[in-house]
Amino acid sequence: MILIADGGSTKTTWCLVDAHATRSFFHTEGYNPEFIGTAGIIASLQQSLPATLATAEITEVYYYGASVVTPLQVATVTDAMQAVFPQARVFVGHDLLAAARALLGRQPGFAAILGTGTNSCVYDGERIAHNVDSLGYFLGDEGSGAFIGKALLRDYLRGDMPASLEAEFRATYGLERDAILDRLYNQPFPNRFIASFAKFAYDHHHVSYCRQLVVEAFELFFKNIIAKYPAYQSHTFNCVGSVGYNFRDALTQVATAHGMTVGKIIRSPIDDLVSYHLAAAS
Repeated sequence: MILIADGGSTKTTWCLVDAHATRSFFHTEGYNPEFIGTAGIIASLQQSLPATLATAEITEVYYYGASVVTPLQVATVTDAMQAVFPQARVFVGHDLLAAARALLGRQPGFAAILGTGTNSCVYDGERIAHNVDSLGYFLGDEGSGAFIGKALLRDYLRGDMPASLEAEFRATYGLERDAILDRLYNQPFPNRFIASFAKFAYDHHHVSYCRQLVVEAFELFFKNIIAKYPAYQSHTFNCVGSVGYNFRDALTQVATAHGMTVGKIIRSPIDDLVSYHLAAAS
C-alpha cells in the first residue's frame, strides 16, 4: 500500500492507495518543520491517523510538505515518517514540487501555491528549475492567507476597517489587541492564526473593502514575486491552494492584467498528485 501526502502549514491531506488502486482520503494537521520537530510530528500522527490504517503494511510514503527545503528540514520529516511507517520507503519533498507535478504532470511550465503561505516556480517537467523566494510570512508571502489575514488584523487594530465590518469582525472573533498579540508572539503556529482570518475576507467578498484588499494582495504577489521570473508572461498561470481557488475571480483579474493567461486553478493537488504517482508506477 502507498501513502501520498500533500502537507501545508495548516493541514495535510493524505491518500492511501491499495493494491487495487482504490483511493482513500483522510486529513491530519500540517507539519511545517519551521514550527514542529520530529517528535511533534510523530506524536501528532500517532494521534491523528485513522485507527484502521495498518502502518506496518505501508510500503511507500511520498510526503510533500511546506518548508521542506534544507537537508535538516527534510531529515526532520523523513525521520518522523520512517518512525511511523517502519516498513516503508520514504520520499520527502517540497510542497512546491507537489504543486508542479499536480498542475503540469511532466510538462514544463509555471506553478504557484496560494494558501496559508505563498510559493511559485518554473518547472522543467521533472524538477523545479527556478524559484523566486517568497521570504515567508514575516517578510513576504504576498497574496497568501497569512498576508491577507495580516492586512485585516492591522486595519482592525488601527481602526482602518469600515465601521460596519469592524463591528462584525469583533463579533465574529471576540478578539482585542492584547489577545491578538499574545497569539502572535507567545503561542505556537502564528502563521496559521493569521491566515485563518482570510476566511473573513472570503465571507465578505461582496464588500468593496474586502475585494480591494484581496486584489491589492495579489497585485503585490505579481509585482514582487511573479514579475521577477524572466519571460514570465510566456507561461500560463497555474495555481493550487485554498486562497487562490476561493479568490480565483480576483486572481484571474490580476493575472490577466499582468499579461499572463490563466490555466489551471485548483484547491488541492492531491487527486492529480496521486494520478502522477500511479502513472509513474505503471
